Amino acid sequence: MSEKVFVIGVGMTKFEKPGAKDWDYPDMGEEAARKALDDSGVDYGLVEQAAIGYCYGDSTAGQRALYKVGLSGIPIINVNNNCSTGSSALYLAKNFIAGGLADCTLALGFEKMEKGSLGVKYTDRASPMGTFFSKMNKLRGVDRKAPGAPQMFGNAGREYMERYGVKAESFARIGEKNHRHSANNPYSQFRDVYTLQEILDAPMVWDPLTKLQCCPTSDGGAAAVLASERFVREHGLEAQAVEILGQAMTTDTESTFNEGDMKLVGMDMTRAAARTVYEQSGIGPEQVDVVELHDCFSANEMITYEGLGLCAEGKAADLIDSGAVTYGGEVVVNPSGGLISKGHPLGATGLAQCSELTWQLRGEADARQVDGAKIALQHNLGLGGACVVTLYRKADLA
Repeated sequence: MSEKVFVIGVGMTKFEKPGAKDWDYPDMGEEAARKALDDSGVDYGLVEQAAIGYCYGDSTAGQRALYKVGLSGIPIINVNNNCSTGSSALYLAKNFIAGGLADCTLALGFEKMEKGSLGVKYTDRASPMGTFFSKMNKLRGVDRKAPGAPQMFGNAGREYMERYGVKAESFARIGEKNHRHSANNPYSQFRDVYTLQEILDAPMVWDPLTKLQCCPTSDGGAAAVLASERFVREHGLEAQAVEILGQAMTTDTESTFNEGDMKLVGMDMTRAAARTVYEQSGIGPEQVDVVELHDCFSANEMITYEGLGLCAEGKAADLIDSGAVTYGGEVVVNPSGGLISKGHPLGATGLAQCSELTWQLRGEADARQVDGAKIALQHNLGLGGACVVTLYRKADLA
């Protein structure tokens, strides 16, 4: 039997265009951590272990950031799991408590990124993504002049279109929805609202993905303070606690490299993690009220509807076309604006998702609030590969 785990505090910086603000990663990390600690009402001296995520930085950058908060001597573990880094830090911090190793932990993520598309940092050694690009080349070829990530996810969108007859407009509706949602998010990098036609008419990055369907590079940080039930009760935090009902991390299997474009970008990782979480919690996707999922590109949001069990096979376009995944529909997906509009500082993204869902379940999301939200689902994906799915509900500790 594992200990129950609760989110008792969350915080994040505003996500910014790289270079738009005069700050560095220690500033991002400190701001996010202090906000989460302030939100929890817990002194940093009570935190027993910390997991800190970032992708672009030297070893022990996590310590450099957290030392600005305090020098307590606790274990600090640095995490790098590509785009799922933030939720991987959350996964570690959660398991420290679930395994009985701590009563209060901190998960922190941040990223200081460069402008433009992601590039290769090390050219004198094997690329972690080499197997993926080799498979993509066999499936549809590789355009060396185009950025790699949009090619990979765009190809997954093409496969979905070919298999189920989905039109480009359905992908564009995802971009329209998420930009519209972000207008109500003060933490979002972009808050502009666009028409469907403007999304379609934006510069093409990789068919069917126009620029307004692709996440930007971003600077920013986010954090969460976690606690055991014992800690929550001892410190009188019942009213603000959000319970983690289930959580799973998965990686690639043989199907990733033996099947098509959708499997190559993690669809089976998503399915497996979601299935485990539903089994752990006894809650099904039909009971979920609000979702933050990894919409690095609109194509990934599309195929993730299916991977998370929000729709039947081949029916993802029906969800977005019918308005079922926005306010007034069946479930609100990416009320924050998602990665497409809120931004995507790799190490912070998973913890920003956790922050949004915690605010939603507490009823503290202001103009973004999903009425009556009781069950929340988080999905964070990193190629290479790791997928973390987490299910939350407002704690009932009466």
